[in-house]
Amino acid sequence: MSRRYDWLIVGAGFTGAVVAERLARGLDQSVLVIDRRDHVGGNAHDRRDAGGRLIHPYGPHVFHTNSARIFDYLSQFTAWRPYAHRVHGLLDGRHVPLPFNLDSIETLFPAAVAERMRQALVQRFGFGARPSIHDLRQAGDDPDLRRLGDYVFNKVFAGYTAKQWGLPVEALDTLVTARVPIAVSRDDRYFVDRHQAMPRDGYGALFERMLDHPNITVSLNTPMDQVGAGAWDRMVYCGALDDYFGRSVGALPYRSVRFDHQVVDVEDGLPVGTINYPNDFDFTRITDFRHLTGERGPTTATVTEYPMAYEAGLNDPYYPILTEASRALAGQYRAMAATLAGKVWFAGRLADFQYYNMDQAVGRALSLVEKSLAPAIARIAA
Repeated sequence: MSRRYDWLIVGAGFTGAVVAERLARGLDQSVLVIDRRDHVGGNAHDRRDAGGRLIHPYGPHVFHTNSARIFDYLSQFTAWRPYAHRVHGLLDGRHVPLPFNLDSIETLFPAAVAERMRQALVQRFGFGARPSIHDLRQAGDDPDLRRLGDYVFNKVFAGYTAKQWGLPVEALDTLVTARVPIAVSRDDRYFVDRHQAMPRDGYGALFERMLDHPNITVSLNTPMDQVGAGAWDRMVYCGALDDYFGRSVGALPYRSVRFDHQVVDVEDGLPVGTINYPNDFDFTRITDFRHLTGERGPTTATVTEYPMAYEAGLNDPYYPILTEASRALAGQYRAMAATLAGKVWFAGRLADFQYYNMDQAVGRALSLVEKSLAPAIARIAA
């Protein structure tokens, strides 16, 4: 590439695209965005399948956030279709709402036991609260709450976690357990964020509008090693942290997923957007895209997810596996990254070795530009 850019952005997912947009539109910087895939949007990419149905190739991506700032920012690039995602779990042969709520309890426990659990939950936490299963399992003075906490831990969390991460529960960061809630209500929404919606025209259109600026050049099917150091002044790297340093002190652990896309010859597929299978089968969940997209037709597109080990060069890393050992190893790489301060910045799920929801990835990018990149540009201009 003969042209020289102010910035090279490695990765065209949410973090990279937002950084590029803010640099180009907000700070009048020239930006080259590269991605090794043949599309923008990262794992949030969506597309039409052979039958014209809108699908998410990398599994369901449902947008939700409590941040008006992030929602308003993205609203520059898309109109929204309100959508509240709902998930059921197959437990003991029955479908119940997840997260566990009062309806789930009444479906799975004898009436008298369910009523005692309901009363105990309301009395201790209040109607509408969302305590974690950790809170329930620590309720030493209430056997019904402990029983409920243990049931959800064993029937919902432990099995799903073992499949999702390929590790026993005790090997994972305790913060993972602490996030599993019980809804002390009949609210069957999977998320309770203030803003829950899907981009009206899809994620693809959102990303295209975000990156449509004369200061931005997008180059797809482009690995980082194909861009010479003379083509850019500064870089924001959104790829895997250990990849940047050639895994010189060891490979960070990630989890991959195989996505099995199917078309079912029925108008009405699953009763809700996603059904989780914590204990049965090799897959973790099935998603019916009709719910997410709002589209209807004579057939239904679904995706079934099979978690699997990540093997560099053979599949893609999707989820950082957070353990005590992996955090320590990531710390070594962060120390190496710090030596590049002022020239290369690292941000995003893979580069930060941190799980982010989509809104968190957007927030990370906005914060990076405001707190780090804009001041760096100002120092150079001074």
